[in-house]
Amino acid sequence: MKVVICWFRRDLRLHDHAALYHALRSGFPVVPVFIFDTDILDDLEDRADRRLQFIHDALAGMQVKLLTMGSTMHVFYGTPAAAFRHFTEVYEVARVYANHDYEPYARQRDESMAAQLGRQGIGFTTYKDQVIFEKGEVLKDNGAPYTVFTPYSRKWKAALEPFFLKSYPTEQYFKHFHLQDERPVPALPDIGFETTRHDFPPPDPEDALIKHYDKTRDYPALHGTSRLSVHLRFGTVSIRELARRAMQLNETFLNELIWREFYQMILWHFPDVVHTSFRKEYDKIQWRNNEREFFAWCEGQTGYPIVDAGMRELNETGFMHNRVRMVVASFLTKHLLIDWRWGEAYFAKKLLDYDLAANNGGWQWAAGSGCDAAPYFRVFNPTLQAQKFDKEGKYIRRWVPEIDGLQYVQPIVNHEMARKRALEVYGKALKP
Repeated sequence: MKVVICWFRRDLRLHDHAALYHALRSGFPVVPVFIFDTDILDDLEDRADRRLQFIHDALAGMQVKLLTMGSTMHVFYGTPAAAFRHFTEVYEVARVYANHDYEPYARQRDESMAAQLGRQGIGFTTYKDQVIFEKGEVLKDNGAPYTVFTPYSRKWKAALEPFFLKSYPTEQYFKHFHLQDERPVPALPDIGFETTRHDFPPPDPEDALIKHYDKTRDYPALHGTSRLSVHLRFGTVSIRELARRAMQLNETFLNELIWREFYQMILWHFPDVVHTSFRKEYDKIQWRNNEREFFAWCEGQTGYPIVDAGMRELNETGFMHNRVRMVVASFLTKHLLIDWRWGEAYFAKKLLDYDLAANNGGWQWAAGSGCDAAPYFRVFNPTLQAQKFDKEGKYIRRWVPEIDGLQYVQPIVNHEMARKRALEVYGKALKP
């Protein structure tokens, strides 16, 4: 019996799923597969990476649903090339379905897999799923990509029609899953990783939280953000459903979803931003790159309480509040004059919700080197930021309990001196 494969990647759900919908309607039984891609996993330094636990839990949840339908998830550990050699030995495959992925590695991977499958006479079809608008769907009138957020967001909203927010009714076709005996999802220790402790938020925040998002999002001591970034990263929530709720409840929240798509669009059109500044002149900056100071920043030992609180939260939980992310990034690049790529790489190792496009965009924004970035002479004052957004010190005291004692470290740099130094170094590099 011929089958089709639905290849799950960063879209770990059975509900409102573009590729799965088309696979289920193909006329062939559908085999769901997931690949623990060693081309990615071999680069992970931490064998207790929380992201692997999140993925494993999502797969286990999908497996429970599939088993009730008499089907199963076929999970493979290895390279995609090896995986599909295996799958095509086990099944007679008519076609492979997947959703688009926009990162440079993913684009290269999918081109390679399309060629490999094509040599066997197997089609490989991908669909838009993780964004509302992708690639060149929102462009300037002259066909060029936007590099400033506000006009992009206006065009995004103007282009939006109900069709783009319509869910894919996958449930209507669940009877088309391939019926087969259970193939257990391998435990993390079986593939060389550790089971980790976690406190992942649910993928469905209360409407009240989104409704008041614009009033609560800047205060790290509050439960005032959606914590949906990890679910968007791994696709355990539908962007279409989320955008519908945002349109009904809070435009500020909708704008955050549009920022996400803005950075995805930038990465698609300007893939060089992964390694170089969007504004090329910023690559002339003479970074100090002091390793001792970088280590102090990583460990939350800078002597600036809100910076240290953010870094300790990140190290312990894999999450950092968005307002604090801006503060710690500004501190590293402006106060310490350490290359934004160092900070970006550290976040890439630690963040549970790490997303290349958003992480790169955020760090380049903080450094001033990105599209629509803060001007280089804007330097966050960490003390004033703490006074404004953590007035009672609840967030800081949670993560820096020694703040009121004599044992708290002294500031590693003076704010006014660091600000003046940053302006001089940036100014020298950017002068015409």
